[in-house]
Formats: sequence, structure tokens, C-alpha cells
Amino acid sequence: MPVDFKQPHWEADKFPGRHVAPVGAQAGARELAANVYELAPGAVGSPLHVHHANEELLLVLSGTPTLRRPEGTQLLSAGAVIAFPRGHAGAHSLVNRSDAPVRYLVVSTTNRPDVVEYLDTRAMLVVLAEQRLAYPHGADAHQKPVIAEAMQAAADHAG
Repeated sequence: MPVDFKQPHWEADKFPGRHVAPVGAQAGARELAANVYELAPGAVGSPLHVHHANEELLLVLSGTPTLRRPEGTQLLSAGAVIAFPRGHAGAHSLVNRSDAPVRYLVVSTTNRPDVVEYLDTRAMLVVLAEQRLAYPHGADAHQKPVIAEAMQAAADHAG
């Protein structure tokens, strides 16, 4: 089914000033995600993050977003294409620091599960087939008791 990314069907906003249209899903894609984002001036498109299972490709459609990577920041312009490989080499954040709207397309693989690391807060997001589980920094600090309890349950059921 054809979708016009110049006049996309926007989802309800989840974050102020950030509009998202899942044009890939709307067109029927199953193994690739493709989302058009529009950011109002001052809006954050994404915090500094890393995907451990997925690669992303960014195409700036209009405006001048600011790309932040661990090495520093740079201003992008319409037509810029940047790949973000999985893992720490692909760490990135996008913010609209200009006084005009910014629009861009992100195409990505959709491997599940995926672990997304938010580098500034050290939080984690685990993306499963049908759900997303968020873990603030330190939430998993005491994994030994959880594993020990599971080991005990396995021993109790073995017998």
C-alpha cells in the first residue's frame, strides 16, 4: 500500500514537539522499520542511545538537526545520510536546536530482542516481540538473588 511520507499519517504524540509516522508499517513492511519524524524547534528526536541488535539509517528530509555522538556534535542539512551500526559505534542523539521544524526518515532493521542503552542516564530498554521493558540505572544491580531463586525453583521442580 503506497504511503506519502511528505503527508504522512502521524501517530499520537508521546513526547512534546516530536511527531512520528511509521510509514514502513503503514506500507506493509515486516522486517524493516521506516519512520518519518518531525521535530518542532527545541524538541528532542532521540536521547543519546545505542542499539545492540539493530542498525539505523538516517536521511534528513528538511531542516538542520543537531547530531550528537560520543565524539561531539555536528549540524546536519537536508540530504544528509548517516548510518548508525549496532553497538557503541552507532551511538547517537538528534535534537532540533534551530528555529524551524526538522523532518527526517529513519530506516532500521527490526531484530528482536534488542537492548537499547541510554548512555546519559545508563538506563536500558529491552525490546521484545510484543513489549518493551525499561530498566533505570541500577535496577539490575542485584541479579544474583534473582538467578539463585530461579535455580532453586528449577531444583524444586526437578524432583
